[in-house]
Amino acid sequence: MKLPTDPAQNLAALIRCPSVTPAEGGALQTLEDMLKPLGFAVERPIFSEDGTPNIENLYARRSGNGPHLMFAGHTDVVPVGDEAAWTHPPFAAEIANGEMYGRGAVDMKGGIACFIAAVARHIENNGGPKGSVSLLITGDEEGPAINGTVKLLDWAAAKGEKWDASIVGEPTNPDALGDMIKIGRRGSLSGSVIVNGRQGHAAYPQLADNPVRGLMSLVDALLHPVFDRGTKDFQPTNLEVTSIDVGNPATNVIPAKATATFNIRFNDTWDAETVQAEIHNRLDQAAGRKKY
Repeated sequence: MKLPTDPAQNLAALIRCPSVTPAEGGALQTLEDMLKPLGFAVERPIFSEDGTPNIENLYARRSGNGPHLMFAGHTDVVPVGDEAAWTHPPFAAEIANGEMYGRGAVDMKGGIACFIAAVARHIENNGGPKGSVSLLITGDEEGPAINGTVKLLDWAAAKGEKWDASIVGEPTNPDALGDMIKIGRRGSLSGSVIVNGRQGHAAYPQLADNPVRGLMSLVDALLHPVFDRGTKDFQPTNLEVTSIDVGNPATNVIPAKATATFNIRFNDTWDAETVQAEIHNRLDQAAGRKKY
């Protein structure tokens, strides 16, 4: 049986799986078919939680007597958007000018394809690794990220799995392959701010309470001042407003409610608790009597 030593062929097989989160799309089965001939024992636990879709994940291990290296990644991809805007079909894995096109080629089926090819080449040329090698692959990274990595790590640890080192195959190279290796990622936290007002006609603002004005002041407080200037290993913390909505299709009606959603990427100046405290402090100072 031919081993999966060609990263391009591995990647093409994965891209052709339409694993748009939360769908598995055949991607984990494709991985299993690549890994079993290499001597990996493969398990595919399914995790669930109320209010979220059930997610299938994959853990594969090739056991040895030395240190244990784990490769971590995900096979789910973001939606394709307007498929007509693509220069190549998103799930065809077409190659043009030496580049393969497809949803997930970079984030992050390419990393998975290369790692499997590297293991396969080592086995083909040198025999099996002296230590243990495992792959921890989730199907829930681009979605809610509730039934993926954290639960898979806990599940594996409960089975007695221990790792000496881990490689996360997320894309990090800005210019050329291998030009940057990162030691971690910034944290991510999403939230929403809701301001309640009183609906009315735009011609009679004295009879209404426009929540948009209050929301604008709260959003400004979230954005200014900057959270920090960055640290030795990570870029500055940034907060991005991702949506503002009043649920009002009419242009002459003052809305009853205004909502803003945001996402903050925070560096090691903060942790989840301190960045939440900073957000609440900014909102408290700016809110006055507004409810949010």
